[in-house]
Amino acid sequence: MSGKNKETMERPRSSALGWFLLVLLFSAVDAHSWIEQMTVIASNGTFVGDPGYARGNVLRTAPDFSDPTMTYLIPPDDRANQSLILPTDRMCKSTQQTYNVTEGSPRLQASAGAAIALRYQENGHVTLPWNQPGKPKNRGTIYVYGTTQPKENETLLGVHKVWNADGTGGDRRGVLLSTQNFDDGRCYQINNGNISEYRQGEYPHVANTLMGADLWCQQDLALPSDAPSGKLYTLYWVWDWPTAPGVDPALPEGKQELYTTCMDVDVVDGGSPTTETRVQAGYVEDQSLDRAAIPSEFAEVMASDPETEAGDSSSSATPAPTPAPTIPSRVAIVTTFITVYTTV
Repeated sequence: MSGKNKETMERPRSSALGWFLLVLLFSAVDAHSWIEQMTVIASNGTFVGDPGYARGNVLRTAPDFSDPTMTYLIPPDDRANQSLILPTDRMCKSTQQTYNVTEGSPRLQASAGAAIALRYQENGHVTLPWNQPGKPKNRGTIYVYGTTQPKENETLLGVHKVWNADGTGGDRRGVLLSTQNFDDGRCYQINNGNISEYRQGEYPHVANTLMGADLWCQQDLALPSDAPSGKLYTLYWVWDWPTAPGVDPALPEGKQELYTTCMDVDVVDGGSPTTETRVQAGYVEDQSLDRAAIPSEFAEVMASDPETEAGDSSSSATPAPTPAPTIPSRVAIVTTFITVYTTV
């Protein structure tokens, strides 16, 4: 093939990819955060097999996608008291209260004891922290709970900071699998704040059709080794992101702010080529960040006791803030998206 013909063929591909990435970029500008994708992690730290998705998932590329289709906020914006969480507040969004699988968004398949990654976008909550005064330095804490006995009417207060790692909390239907900072220490959205620019250099990522130019955050954890094969295992992801009182003039009393994603895993036989159990093989250094676990998180997963799975039995333990570059005065920051940002 001549160079000219090859160039002609490559140009439409590049153009199509460019337009796709542009759509992803601007869809992320007004976005909150939820679990975009789940993936099994091999024993060398690499993602393997087909990804899985949340209940009722709407892909960002779908014609009917909008931020509210996947965002679930507790307490809701229209509640007068923004610090009031009611006993009746559901754990899951209305579209995620049952085993709801949507077209093109299958459940994750993984074996009992497998290491998995839950991936989400930071959307400026990490790299532009001055946009949300009064928020925790770790950008909030993420809790992941697991159960083989989910309820359609599951409530937040019946699970969150009630279920614990040894399964003795609350009604004992579930366990706390993982507690982590929202900021995983390396994820970023492309902007010219100093945190983003530092991480772009430290953790380079080639733009693709999944993440665009951003690098998604992730939470790495292990499924229980006794999860029954052939059944569903339900995960509740809770991002606890309060505003402290006396910091934001618009919120003198502060407020509670939590987001959840509910999802299920098909627990399959460990002999499947698309699943992995936690056999220590050693993390492969310098592998592509597009398909790799966070080394520190992965090491904790591999070192965890298969009988307890999730470290500290306290459901209220809060991880230490992830170190980040010093944040300069906000007046020194210019971001391409400042005219269109509406993140919370």
